[in-house]
Amino acid sequence: MAHNTTSFFLCCSFCLFTLINAISYCKGPCNDLNDCYGQLICINGKCNDDPDLGTHICPTTTTPTPPPPSGSGGTTCRPSGTLYCGTDSYPQYKCSPPVSSSTRAILTLNDFSEGGDGGGPFECDGNYHSNSERVVALSTGWYNNGSRCFKMIRITASNGRSVNAKVVDECDSVNGCDAEHAGQPPCRNNVVDGSQAVWDALG
Repeated sequence: MAHNTTSFFLCCSFCLFTLINAISYCKGPCNDLNDCYGQLICINGKCNDDPDLGTHICPTTTTPTPPPPSGSGGTTCRPSGTLYCGTDSYPQYKCSPPVSSSTRAILTLNDFSEGGDGGGPFECDGNYHSNSERVVALSTGWYNNGSRCFKMIRITASNGRSVNAKVVDECDSVNGCDAEHAGQPPCRNNVVDGSQAVWDALG
């Protein structure tokens, strides 16, 4: 799924969002330290390993070294591999952070209509959806092989506004950079990809 990153905080019977910045992975563009994933550092406009920390997250050979584990509540969600898209590389995740009554997530924007940036028809029902519908796609771990299809989640933005939205698709955290995914890289493992109607409702 494509995702124009501006972030929030996913809350619900399943989750909650908080405003954060877009994050870049190895060799991704950056302007300051906050633009880079995990322990990566911005050097000459690109995210790289931090020499002061001695990390080796970014691959230097054909054998990739995945980024550090992420997660919350003491439970880690480790990358399952690395997907290379041209000169860029992205961690792949089959898991997402644990779900609680207030789960932090990144809200991204997706066009759910036919021909939109979401790629093919949506997994839950095999259809496209109007951007006037309050619908979302969840990262692979949260999507959980479709177990949350058609469930309603409540999203609360950092401005205090909330909206209920229906799960209709997976925001693939494993695959990407192909026609099925509209050329987009894999989603991060903590993404709720919302329609324009979701964004509008949150102001």
